[in-house]
Amino acid sequence: MIKFFRHIRQSLIMNNKTSKYFKYAIGEIILVMIGILLALQVNNWNEERKHHKSEKEFYKGIAYDLNQDLEFIRYVRSYTEPKLNVFKRLNTQFPNDYGKNKTKIDSLLGIYLFSGQRTFYPVSGSFKSALAGNEINTYSQKNLIQDIIKLYGSFYDRLIDNGKIIDERWGKLSETYIHNRRVNSFEDINNSNYISLLDDFHFHYIQLNWYYNLLNETETEIMKLLKKLK
Repeated sequence: MIKFFRHIRQSLIMNNKTSKYFKYAIGEIILVMIGILLALQVNNWNEERKHHKSEKEFYKGIAYDLNQDLEFIRYVRSYTEPKLNVFKRLNTQFPNDYGKNKTKIDSLLGIYLFSGQRTFYPVSGSFKSALAGNEINTYSQKNLIQDIIKLYGSFYDRLIDNGKIIDERWGKLSETYIHNRRVNSFEDINNSNYISLLDDFHFHYIQLNWYYNLLNETETEIMKLLKKLK
């Protein structure tokens, strides 16, 4: 009988130890799971922080590029405005009678033909980088992103396309009057070919005037976007 009670006592002790080990194992599993969840949460926080920082850097880079574009647009326009004003004067004040106004007309023709031409190409490193990595579609400020895409995909593309056209027309004009550009004078111009010269200038002027208006529209869009980026 005594042996029986000893056996029962030993069994209870063993069961108690097993229960303790089981509880300890459960506790260890719970701790490991909590550790994993915390690690995942910390990793998510770090990723969100990196993404937020990346987005801020993107807007900062865009603002820097746009300020450079703004300066370049104004530089291009400084070459464009004198030509437009000169042709308007030539076409309204001196449409003919070259011989009577040779000195004044030659001076105006020189401004149009000898001053060269500039066309705009944007600084688009920040935009292209975000676009290539598809990061731009993950940024949170969707309306701002749409405005940026509109500027680069619409206004800038139109400026570039029209810039190519104006460069082509300028190249033909420069080639036609290469002698005048080389000697920097108009000694071979008379009343007869002056009218033809104005016609050639007008072909270039039409596109130049359109291009100038696009420059102004794009400058307005850049200014709006820069205010939103502050």
